[in-house]
This record gives sequence, C-alpha cells and structure tokens, in this order.
Amino acid sequence: MVPDLAAEPPRAKSYEDRIGRIERCGIEHIPESERRSAPRNLFMILFGGSLTFSVIIIGWFPIAFGLGFWPAAAAVVAGSAAGAAMLAPMGLMGPRTGTNNPVSSGAFFGVAGRIVGSLLEATASLAFAALSIWTGGDALAGALAAFFDIEDATVPRLAAYAVLSVIVTLVSVLGHANMVAAQRFMIPTAGLCLLVGIFVYAPGFDVSYPGTGEYAFGSAAATWVVSALLCASTVASYGAYAGDWTRHISGKLHTDGSIMRALLFGGLFGMGGPFMWGTFTAAALFGSAKGGADGSYVLDLVEATPIWFVPALIYLGLASGTAQAVINTYGTGLDTSAIIPRLSRVQATLIACGLAAVLVYVGQFSAAVADTVSVFLQLLACFSIPWIVIVAIGHRRRRGFYDPDALQVFNRGERGGIYWFRHGFNVTGMAVWGLATCGGLLFASNAWYVGPGAALAGNADLGFLVAGSAAAVLYPLAVRLFPEPPEVLGPPG
Repeated sequence: MVPDLAAEPPRAKSYEDRIGRIERCGIEHIPESERRSAPRNLFMILFGGSLTFSVIIIGWFPIAFGLGFWPAAAAVVAGSAAGAAMLAPMGLMGPRTGTNNPVSSGAFFGVAGRIVGSLLEATASLAFAALSIWTGGDALAGALAAFFDIEDATVPRLAAYAVLSVIVTLVSVLGHANMVAAQRFMIPTAGLCLLVGIFVYAPGFDVSYPGTGEYAFGSAAATWVVSALLCASTVASYGAYAGDWTRHISGKLHTDGSIMRALLFGGLFGMGGPFMWGTFTAAALFGSAKGGADGSYVLDLVEATPIWFVPALIYLGLASGTAQAVINTYGTGLDTSAIIPRLSRVQATLIACGLAAVLVYVGQFSAAVADTVSVFLQLLACFSIPWIVIVAIGHRRRRGFYDPDALQVFNRGERGGIYWFRHGFNVTGMAVWGLATCGGLLFASNAWYVGPGAALAGNADLGFLVAGSAAAVLYPLAVRLFPEPPEVLGPPG
C-alpha cells in the first residue's frame, strides 16, 4: 500500500468522472475519495486501444524489414516484454500524486522543469492521434471503396477522417470514464474481428515463411535487433501516459503490485497481441505475393480481403481507430492544460483535437507532413526514454515519496515548495536528461539524417537505447555527486 507521507491539497471543487458526463478534473490533485478507477482498467485501455491499425502495423515492420515469420515473431515477443518491463513502474506515481506523470515529474526535474515532460507527452500524443486517424481513415475508406466498388477513394478517405475526428473529440472531451468504457467495448468487438481475421488470412500464411532474404539493416541479426527495439520503444512510450489513467486509482485501496501487473500484462499481451496479428497478416501477404515492403500495409490488407469480411475492416477502421486516437487526444488535452494552466481540461482537449484534425488533413495533401510525423516519432524516443528512465529511478530512490501540494505550485502560479530547487528547475535532472538525449541522437537513424554512431552500426536506429542507457548510468552518479535537498527524500526510515 502507499504510505501516507504527505497531506493532500485542499479540495477545490467536484471531481465527477462518470460515463455520459464530462470529466471535471484536469491536472490538479484528485482527492483519494474521488478516485473510482481500478488497475484492471489499465489493461483494458492498453488492450482495447491497441486493436487498431496504427498499433497493429508495428508488427508488419519486422516482415517488411526482411525477416522470416519465426524471427519476426520472436522480435515482437522480446521487444514487447522489454517495453512492458519499462512501462510497468510508470504507473506508480499517479496514485501517490493524484495527477499525471509529467506534473509528477516535477519531483525530479523541478516544478517548472516538468514542462519537459508535458511537452514530450503533448507532442507525442498529437502525432500518435494523427497517425491513428490516418490509418483508421485509410482502412475505413479502402474498405468502403472495395465494398461499393469505388475507383477513387479520396472523398471516402476525407469523409472518414472527419467522422473519426468528430467521434474522437466527443469521447476525449467527455473524459476518463468514457474513454475506459470505449476501450472495454473494443475488446469483445474489435477483438472478435481480429480473431476471425486469423482464419480469413490463414490460407495465404506459411508458418515457415523465410523472409525476403534482403535485410533492411544489412544482416538478419541487426534487423532482428531493430525490430525488437521498435516494439519495445512503442510499448515503453506509453509510460508518459500511464499517469493520465492511474491518477484515478486510489493508492490506499490498490497495491503497487496490482498496478504494475496490469501495465505489464497490458504491454506484453494487450499491445504485443495486436503486434503479432500484424506480423501474422504481413507474413500472409508477403508469402502470397499480395503485399510488399514498398506498398501500404492497410491497403494491401484490404485488397486481399474477401468481400464478406470487408465490414469487419470498416469497423476496425472506424471504431478501433477512434479508440486509440482518444487515448492520445485525452493525454494531449491534459498536457496542454499543464503547459497553459489557465485552460481547463475541456478547453485544452478541444484545442488538441482541433490540432490533430488539422494535422491529418494537411498530411493528406502533403506527403512531406506525413513523412515528418513519422521521423518525429522516431526521434521522440531519444527524448522520452531517458525521461522515463530518470523518473523511474527517481521514484525508486525516493521510496515513492511525493508532496502532492508542492507539485501543484507551478499550476497555481506560485513559487516555493520542496520541488522549487533553483528557480523551479532541478539542474541535476535536467542536465542528465539533456546529455542522455544528445548521446542518443548521435546513434539515431532516420530519413532526415544518420548519426555517426548509427553509421558504425549499419545505420540501425539505436538512439533511444543509447539515450536510455546513458540516463540509467548518469542519473545515479549525478545525484551522488550533487546530493538533493534532504526534504525531497521524505521522512527518514
């Protein structure tokens, strides 16, 4: 159980979080008495939100990189397990602080320095939201075009983007309880579509599919490592969002172990399962010459689908695409209100949904924008993974102690408190994050540039791995050389 180490901030208003009603709580502290969620909802969010093509496509990449089915499947399992292990501890701050992870990170970066986490989550969520609407809209439009024999799918695609954007905005504005309900609905419905899809695409699947023989990263071993890292970074990247959900969980009613297990299984099975479905269908498409690395996975899948299963793809594009985008725009709304405290959660969420819709439509007419988002998400791992590592180590080092009231100083426009450090910034934490990020960028490899370290490793993108490792080594050393104020460590003993 979570020890009662600091008094809760005084209650300021009603924190209603119910299905069908607009959630009133934003990044301010949620009192224990108002938290009605449970660890099982974490698994539901990760699983239900992953039954969508923007997540499934991660499993397509190992096959597109040239791996055979068994090596690709092994990379998915290993990567999902590693990512889930990094994700699990990131759910432990919310029940203690009553707010999301970026605001909670003020304990390690300073109440002003935690803006780094808010910016990272806000921009990542926005990009992922656009990606979810893009892939969901493409699947929906492609399926509609196939079902109604439409030659030019441009109009259906634009209409699909609009429908998805409206639904995403509605659910995101309603808030946490409604988001959880949407994910719960996805599991039996979208899950059934994917289960039936196994039988639909099985005729083209060969379990001994050997791969293309041409590896994207020079060798089978290097390509396997990159594929595993891709899965790991995708799962781990949800660590920044975990507090969006766990802040609604009572630390007095639920143990750390139950929260970590829910996130571990959610990352390994809830996200790893859809990855594997993508690997399975990719092997079926490549093995039957109905797909290729140069094509569009979603459109190739639609073309290989019998007409009777097209409605299932329409549902996957519409419903599950919406579910994933809701997770992202909900998080973006919270972080926008954290960056601009005078905005309420609802106002910030409306702005976030509007920006996501604009990004989607601009990207539809400009391939450069879509490519930019893809590269941005690759680079973002170099910035976010060391942040996650520092927060996880800091949480363990301080034995889970936080002062919830002191974390809210910046949001109230005040100064002071145990997390003020130097002008609101913890120089030690900020410096380690900056150094680790720069080190990671030297090993990054993407369409914009190849770092000197990546060039030595066969152009494999090892940026986030190097950045995370550097943070894991430098942060414990830094806090030994530059001890933190004793009050941030909590009561002795």
